[in-house]
Amino acid sequence: MTQQAFKVAAIQMVSTPEVEQNFASAARLVAQAAQQGAQLVLLPEYWPIMGMHERDKLGHAERDEAGRIQGFMAQLAREHKLWLIGGTLPMAAASDNKVLNTSLVYDPEGRRVARYDKIHLFNFVKGEENYDEARTIEYGTEVKTFEAPFGRVGLSVCYDLRFPELYRAMGDCALIVMPAAFTHTTGNAHWETLLRARAIENQCYVLASAQGGKHVNGRRTWGHSMLVDPWGEIVSVLPEGEGLVIGDIDPHRLQYVRESLPALRHRKL
Repeated sequence: MTQQAFKVAAIQMVSTPEVEQNFASAARLVAQAAQQGAQLVLLPEYWPIMGMHERDKLGHAERDEAGRIQGFMAQLAREHKLWLIGGTLPMAAASDNKVLNTSLVYDPEGRRVARYDKIHLFNFVKGEENYDEARTIEYGTEVKTFEAPFGRVGLSVCYDLRFPELYRAMGDCALIVMPAAFTHTTGNAHWETLLRARAIENQCYVLASAQGGKHVNGRRTWGHSMLVDPWGEIVSVLPEGEGLVIGDIDPHRLQYVRESLPALRHRKL
């Protein structure tokens, strides 16, 4: 593990049904992050496609290691020589009428180093809002992490945030990432509280990359992409609209928090 600070960025988007339009936005924002010194960049959930209908993503599902979305991400990582965590994209599932909601990680050479299929699927009904991801998405089954220069990174997506046992299963992480498309309703109520809780209880950094605004399909997402430190303090936040948040993973801060309050060592269960 490097003892140097490591700069990370979370991209916030307002993705549309047009993949090429989303590619252009992602390319521009990742380039901005790279110009500001980011060494690891996180894209939001559903960054390449936010369809007019929940079934639209089925037509964009890619096979493993093949497809233009995967090629685009590998090229972005290689071009800017950074670690890229590709929010989520639709990947082919066992069932033809479903996809996996998948987060892929690329190293600075553009090589894929990790894949995580979202385990917890969102279901929410309130007034006119009705979401049930299991209608079009297959459940992932495996907890995934990868090793970055500053330590272990735990992979999670959106609704996963509500399940603390997932993060315990990751082991000792320096950073947890959270690409998301939280609804405005649930985001307003719980997003910041849950992100800070996950950072505090796991004594690590949390980098959250959100969809944030009013989408072409009428959906409104909460935004508030942020970096939270191991003490639960918000380092940087972007309330709404396209843009990015950027900050450092500081190994000395991580060590200080864990030594001054050694909660991880005090676990009994």
